[in-house]
Amino acid sequence: MTTCSRRNFVSGVGALILTTGTIVSLKAQGESEKQEKPKRYAMVHDESVCIGCTACMEACRETNQVPEGVSRLEIIRSEPIGEFPNQEYEFFRQSCQHCTNAPCVAVCPTGASYIDPTTGIVDVNRDLCVGCQYCVAVCPYRVRFIHPVHKTADKCNFCRDTNLAKGKQPACVEACPTKALTFGDMNDSNSTVARKVRENPVYRTKVQLGTEPNLYHIPFGKGEHR
Repeated sequence: MTTCSRRNFVSGVGALILTTGTIVSLKAQGESEKQEKPKRYAMVHDESVCIGCTACMEACRETNQVPEGVSRLEIIRSEPIGEFPNQEYEFFRQSCQHCTNAPCVAVCPTGASYIDPTTGIVDVNRDLCVGCQYCVAVCPYRVRFIHPVHKTADKCNFCRDTNLAKGKQPACVEACPTKALTFGDMNDSNSTVARKVRENPVYRTKVQLGTEPNLYHIPFGKGEHR
């Protein structure tokens, strides 16, 4: 028969307290991390109200000093839908998707392409970029380009260093006359962008690649509901 000495009993209680304290500590740490969840900025383009005016494109170009010949943002018009004189058009926003699993970041040899850990924004550090164009080649959305002046990779960064730095919305959002663009933090369930995605049929492009894009579209017709 095994006996339990006073010393063994005290040691066992101490171990239990230590283990319990660790569990409580880990639980508290988990709750703290949950409360401090970083932002995940995203954008919704509502194709049902976009009129293709390209005001967003011009605002982007002016605010971010994008030279002629290249563009961070394009609004692509579809072929005519319906018969004249009742024809309609669909307008599609093509720009950086700010992928959670960004292939451009994975292939960058210098670390110039990166995901901002506080916002989820995919950006480029010009000081580190050597213009190798690996990121341009691997982007499945074909939205990166080499800046003709800086000779480094460039693309939409949600106006991170311009409007966002001043506490404003991205230039395209502010310029849209029909409010077709919504921007905000998808990790905040009460944000306008999170509610927009939750309450509308939306779609994202090339999700089968596993990129987890953060550009959502409300379709002209009907789309898959997320």
